[in-house]
Amino acid sequence: MLEGWTSAPIADVAAIHSGGTPNKAREDYWGGPIPWVTVKDMKSIRLNSVGLSLTEEGAATIRVVPPGSILVLVRGMGLFKDLPVTICDRPVAFNQDIKALIPKGNVVPDFLAIALTARKEDILRHVDSAGHGTGRLDTELLKSTPIPLPPLPEQRKIAEILRTWDTALEALTALRKAKSRYYKAVARRFFDPCHPSFGQRSNDWREYELGDVFRERVESGNADDRLLSVTMNGGVIDREDVGRKDTSTEDKSRYKLVLPGDIAYNTMRMWQGVSGLSSLRGIVSPAYTVVTPIEERILGRFAAHLFKSRRMVFDFERYSQGLTSDTWNLKFPAFAKIKVWLPPIPMQERQADLLDAMLHELTLIDAEIEALTRQKRGLMQKLLTGEWRVNSGVA
Repeated sequence: MLEGWTSAPIADVAAIHSGGTPNKAREDYWGGPIPWVTVKDMKSIRLNSVGLSLTEEGAATIRVVPPGSILVLVRGMGLFKDLPVTICDRPVAFNQDIKALIPKGNVVPDFLAIALTARKEDILRHVDSAGHGTGRLDTELLKSTPIPLPPLPEQRKIAEILRTWDTALEALTALRKAKSRYYKAVARRFFDPCHPSFGQRSNDWREYELGDVFRERVESGNADDRLLSVTMNGGVIDREDVGRKDTSTEDKSRYKLVLPGDIAYNTMRMWQGVSGLSSLRGIVSPAYTVVTPIEERILGRFAAHLFKSRRMVFDFERYSQGLTSDTWNLKFPAFAKIKVWLPPIPMQERQADLLDAMLHELTLIDAEIEALTRQKRGLMQKLLTGEWRVNSGVA
């Protein structure tokens, strides 16, 4: 242990309290000035907007914790992916899925939140499944989790340094959210007129069935073709980039060929918008449908955006066949019957250019967020182990 540093379990540096839910039928309990936090509000290390709030009467029925408290998710599906930790800058109440850590005098609140975040991978290994597969973090485990304790001035300096990265990440996340909203607004303006229910449109638009503007590709690929996958947000990608175990069959003779410019979609999940324009040659499993745009009528780049639009996805769901959502499928004969209005090719090209540029900008922001996140993770490792010491300004 470094000179001046100690280590202590969380129980020695913070009091741990449980949350609760006031009676939701009592209108006089809700809509007041006191935030009531759920996991949906724990989107960053600092508490921002909150969906619901309590009156003083409602807050009096459960615990309210002071500013500087740290909220930790201890129950919920989110624990299978992450450990949300949020610092409060105001008095708050919170529900039963969350524990509040109220720091004692030997730890700086920001430093405790940082130290807890740094230990999240170790903590998440001990998440249990409790009832219907919901994740659960044992309170005793949380209490016993050790954290390093530098002197208070050094804790403050470490927290100050890392707060710079948090501020940058929060700004980029807010920028991405705003850019994403703008993309959706522009896409809706472009694609709402494509739906038959829309009122008026220019005389140069034409109505088609999708079978008039797409052909189904049913060819088989070669033995050496790469295996592709279609993801919700990433589109058509190399199967090795998905990061999951390869569950494909050894015999790929029935796998379908995909060529650059084709659109592949998940036959069982097209009602959720799982489709993408391919820039790769490869093969996909028989669970996918592959269609080729007839370029004189529709551009593949335009169609790729159109297929993600709200009204189009609604029609994909409406035309899907099956008794329940688990069995719904949209095979090409049903897909081909869906009607759509299309603008002239030059307009499709202009709209696709703009939307492509907007998505590319989102991709660049994502890369910057990922790079800053990696930098912060590495910096935390250096600072919380004392490998890099900071000048706290105290002699």
